[in-house]
Amino acid sequence: MPTDGPPPGNGGTPDASRALRPERVDPVPLSEVAGFLGLEAEAEALPADTVVTGVCLDSRSVLPGDLYLAMPGATRHGADFARDAVDAGAVAIVTDHDGATQLALSETVSAVPVLVVDRPRTVAGPLAARIYGTALHGGRPALVGVTGTNGKTTTTYFANSLFRALGHTTGLIGTIEIVAGGEPIPSRLTTPESTDVHALLALMRERGVTAASMEVSSHAIEFGRVDGVHYDAVGFTNLTQDHLDLHGTMEEYFAAKAALFTPERAERGVVTVDDEWGARLAAAATIPVTTLSTRPDAPQADWTVGSLDASGLGTVFELRHRDGAALRVRCGLPGGFNVANAALAVLLVLASGATAEDVQRALDAADPFAVEVPGRMQAVAAEPTAVVDFAHNPDALARALDAVRPAGAGRLILVFGATGQRDQSKRPLMGAVAVRGADVVVVTDDDPHDEDAAAIRADVLAGALEENASGGWDRMVIEVAPRADAIRRAVALATREDVVLVAGRGHEAWQEVKGVNLALDDRDELRAALAEHGFRPTGGESIESGEE
Repeated sequence: MPTDGPPPGNGGTPDASRALRPERVDPVPLSEVAGFLGLEAEAEALPADTVVTGVCLDSRSVLPGDLYLAMPGATRHGADFARDAVDAGAVAIVTDHDGATQLALSETVSAVPVLVVDRPRTVAGPLAARIYGTALHGGRPALVGVTGTNGKTTTTYFANSLFRALGHTTGLIGTIEIVAGGEPIPSRLTTPESTDVHALLALMRERGVTAASMEVSSHAIEFGRVDGVHYDAVGFTNLTQDHLDLHGTMEEYFAAKAALFTPERAERGVVTVDDEWGARLAAAATIPVTTLSTRPDAPQADWTVGSLDASGLGTVFELRHRDGAALRVRCGLPGGFNVANAALAVLLVLASGATAEDVQRALDAADPFAVEVPGRMQAVAAEPTAVVDFAHNPDALARALDAVRPAGAGRLILVFGATGQRDQSKRPLMGAVAVRGADVVVVTDDDPHDEDAAAIRADVLAGALEENASGGWDRMVIEVAPRADAIRRAVALATREDVVLVAGRGHEAWQEVKGVNLALDDRDELRAALAEHGFRPTGGESIESGEE
């Protein structure tokens, strides 16, 4: 899955940053850059004719005219790659004191100016915003950000679809892809590095993008990937256990999310208060906040969801304001979580400046919330119902299982695993959730990364077997690896009345095992298994559930 871990060293896998640059950037004098960094004395000594036209922290993506940020990484210091950056055309280097010491021992320090700051990561975003001119609205598209554990991807897709229905040319930064008014680019991180984010926003401006949506992970906030970005509106979906390998506790996880709802980062906020964390966030935010409640038992809110009626696979509902105003909304995808995602998307678009009248006309004319989201409750067969979803934490898995539970006599067969080198405490919890929600539980591998795959499966199985025994569920719980074999086993067990849910990886096409990326797309494997057993796979229609 897209990696949202600590910042890598400059020797990691190259990303798509070269493709995310604007063609033209107004040059910024290097002396002005030094002044921006608070280095006035150094600014006076810099060559008057040296200008900066880009900023980059990956030496392999440096273009002529770039400022190279040599920062400490997880395994290497960026100064190790300074020579490569200079050879590629970097006109100056910004680094910390350790990097400067390292550069002083090499010939690189005499090739270009070196600007030394205490913590280069903290200046990367604001500096990129200055160089690319994206600090405020006018230098970038209208911009909404979405944070929370589950629902970010769908909400950004919904918001973009509504923006398009309103006549905007749209951009997207998220888990699945990056779009800047042109061809989609597969995404490596939920949120790219700050230098790439600002370059991308400048590219969107250059291509005529007028509105954009962006997933904002807690890792992005924690590691400064959205520093220097100022959103017109930010939204909060929910908070459930995930990423405690980084944050340690739910309180720290919450604090990372809450940092987005400050005047330094956003003009306005929209907060779903269906859980206690949302209510706390609405109270703690230091920007104007609109609250949203989608459940009858949730706290009072500015906007509430009501009058729900079935409409095909989805739901028609009213989004009502406390003053009596109402919007009629249709979500083409099933489940209460999708109603919440659609309602949040509507309110984010309103918070970005759209009028209620224009939004209602767009909702009526374009049916924007029937948009498909790749790998999110994506159906690949009807008999049996076969679905691939991204659910990879306990809450999302529980909601996915609830969404696809057969209405008749059929069984629910689940294939899933847990990711390596991530929060280990959620593994047995996911095993227990699986037993409570599925009739047949097939435990397999997700992305083990550098961890022992069998040990990960054992953690998941322990939770599943304990729940099966203590709860008296009498479920079939089996362990099958590798993952492709597990999918085939699940299909072999299925009848036409059953549902097969393959959860955890969604749209991803590669599985990382011991540093090697293996081709593995759950959708392709599931379709092949269905065909082998005489079933008829289809292209599928997205029937979205909860996801990150």
